[in-house]
Amino acid sequence: LFGITLLLAACEGKDKFVLRTSIGKINKVMVVAKASDWAGDIGKEIKNSFSEIMVGLPQSEPIFTVSQVAPNGFGNMMKVGRNILIIGVGDEEKFFIKNNVYAQPQTIIYVYAKDDQGVVKMFKKHEKEIIQTFIQSDINMTQNLFAKNKLDDSQFKTLQNLGISLTIHNSFNTVDDTGDFLWLRQHLTSGIAKTGSNNILVYSLPLGDENKVSDSIVAVRNRIGKKYIPGSDPETMYMITEEAYTPFTFDATIDGKKAYETRGKWEVQNDFMAGPFLNYTIVDKKNNRLIVFEGFTYAPSVNKRAFLFELEAIAKSMKIK
Repeated sequence: LFGITLLLAACEGKDKFVLRTSIGKINKVMVVAKASDWAGDIGKEIKNSFSEIMVGLPQSEPIFTVSQVAPNGFGNMMKVGRNILIIGVGDEEKFFIKNNVYAQPQTIIYVYAKDDQGVVKMFKKHEKEIIQTFIQSDINMTQNLFAKNKLDDSQFKTLQNLGISLTIHNSFNTVDDTGDFLWLRQHLTSGIAKTGSNNILVYSLPLGDENKVSDSIVAVRNRIGKKYIPGSDPETMYMITEEAYTPFTFDATIDGKKAYETRGKWEVQNDFMAGPFLNYTIVDKKNNRLIVFEGFTYAPSVNKRAFLFELEAIAKSMKIK
């Protein structure tokens, strides 16, 4: 009876087994490769790619944290990893992606070629797709996690007036909600970051010359910072874009609409507070406006990659009416 109970608990339907829950932190990838490959050109190429420094952070942090396990060590315990890259020499060149193979949610990317040089070439050919696939995997996981403890965003006048919704974790609290401008703050509670915070800003602007949108992002955020984000002395202290660091702007898409993603550093004028920010300026042609979502982190003395990534996942959950 005990055996039958275990079998029934492990199955759904006739032949479908319930997958285990995957494990793994965001921005982390496990690479399954032979030790000799990992120590050679294949490993070098992967490390160089995944260790690229993330733009806009005060400390140097890579896009991914990478670990390696040999194929003969890729047993049941390792197979519950959430993001896995399986790479090596095989009978033919192959590149493919599978989801939820051994656990759920799970993304496994397979890269094979006939020799080491072929593997390196195949990896480089699909490098951008590999990175974006793992990033999207982490975004999906974070959004699903937040959806289980979602803040009721219908309570915010600004979001209602703008006609947008966001999947925000309910640990965020309201700082300001004027109907035109929303500021939410999440107090960080882990380790030495417990004096810090994650912050969300949402507002809109009239859509002028679309060709000048990206060039005006810094000026707009400086104007908003002076008006809404004061320091200890509101007359002389307020948030600005750090003048010593030039932000980077990339093309993006939010809810199917053209957007600009800007990463950089913020600081408080005449004060010593600073940190990274992530700004999405979305072109909403239907309503002749720009919608701005900005996330910024204040967490002195700790790495901030994970905090900013959570803000990115929230931004990319946006739905616009």
